Amino acid sequence: MKQPINLAISGLILTLLLAACGGKKDAQQQQAPPPPTAVSAVKVTKGSATYYDQFPATVTALLEVEIQPQVAGNITGIFFQDGQHVSKGQKLYTIDPQQYRASYDQAVANLNVQKANLNRAQKDANRYNTLAEQDAVAKQLVDNANASLEAAKMQVEASEATIRQVATNLKYTTIYAPLDGTIGISQVRLGAAVAPGSTPLNTISSDNPIAADVQIDESQIPRFLKLQGQPNVVRDSTLILLLPDGSTYKYPGSVRIVDRAVDPQTGTLRVRVAFPNPNKQLKVGLNANIRVKNNTGEPQLLIPYQAVTEQMSEYFVFVVGDSSKVSQKKVTLGARINDKVIVKDGLKEGETIVTEGTQKIREGAKVQVTK
Repeated sequence: MKQPINLAISGLILTLLLAACGGKKDAQQQQAPPPPTAVSAVKVTKGSATYYDQFPATVTALLEVEIQPQVAGNITGIFFQDGQHVSKGQKLYTIDPQQYRASYDQAVANLNVQKANLNRAQKDANRYNTLAEQDAVAKQLVDNANASLEAAKMQVEASEATIRQVATNLKYTTIYAPLDGTIGISQVRLGAAVAPGSTPLNTISSDNPIAADVQIDESQIPRFLKLQGQPNVVRDSTLILLLPDGSTYKYPGSVRIVDRAVDPQTGTLRVRVAFPNPNKQLKVGLNANIRVKNNTGEPQLLIPYQAVTEQMSEYFVFVVGDSSKVSQKKVTLGARINDKVIVKDGLKEGETIVTEGTQKIREGAKVQVTK
C-alpha cells in the first residue's frame, strides 16, 4: 500500500516541477521583444521637378461692348443675323429718325433766321457808328445798336449749338458695330420702343484671340509677372487650356493681363491668359482649367506618394533610423508628379523612409527593410 502512494506523490511533485519550469519559460517568451516588422523602404533623393499646376478658369472676351440706344424711338431696322461675325462700322440697328430729322430741319431754319437778324443788326451798328463819328447821332442810339449786334451774334451761336445737338441725335438713330467680333442674340425686335438707359440691344465680343481668367494666390504673383514678361512663352506650351470634356485645347496661351490689385477679401489676384481662337471653338462663359508648367530649375526632394500618411490634414512619413527603429516625421508637401511628390520641408536627402507596410508600424517600432 505504501509503495503506490509514494509513486503517486513522486509523480505529482514531478508534474509540479515541470509546470513551474514551463511557466518560467512562457514568462520569458512574453517578455521578449517582438520580431522586426518587414517593410519596404527607399532613400530620399533629388530629381527633376517639372510639373503642372492647375487653375480653374472662365473663358472671357478680351473686348466686349454692350450696344445701348442713345436716343428714344422705335426700332425700324435690324441688319444682321443673331450670332454672326460683324465688322467694325457695320450697320446694326436703325431707330425711327423722323422726329430727329424734323428737329434738325427746324434748327437749320432757325439758324437762318438768326443769321438774317445778325446781318440787319450789323448794318444798323455800322450806320450808327458812322454817324457817331460825325457827331450826328445821340450816343444812346449807338450803344443800343452795338448791344443789338452782340445779342444777334449770341443768337446765331445758340442756334448753331442746337443744330449740333439735333444732328448728333439724328446720327444716333443709326447704330454701327464698334469693333470686329461676334454679336449675340438681339434683345429687341422690329417695332420695339427703346430709350437711353433701357435694356441693352445686344452685345458684341471679340473672339480671336479670346481669353481665360484665373484667380491666383498672392504668393503666385511673381511667377505670373515673369510669364507675362516672356515674349516666347507661347512656343514652349507653358500655359495649356483643358476643356470641360477633359480634352486639351491645341493652342497654347500667353499671359495678357495681370490685374492691378489683390482682392483683400480673398487674397487672390485675377490673371487673364489669351488664346488664339481661329475656329471660334472657345465661347465666352465656358468653364475650363488652365495648366501652368512649373519647372523649378533646381533638383527637388522627391519621394513616392504612397510613403505619405495623412492625419488631421497634416502629412507624415516613417524614417528608418539607428538600430532599424522608425520615427514619424511631419513633412510639407509640394506638387505631385505622377506617383511621386515634392517634399518642401521635413526630410533630408539620403534619409530612408518606409514606402510599404506603414499601416503595420508605429513610433519606435523596429523594422526589417526588404528589397
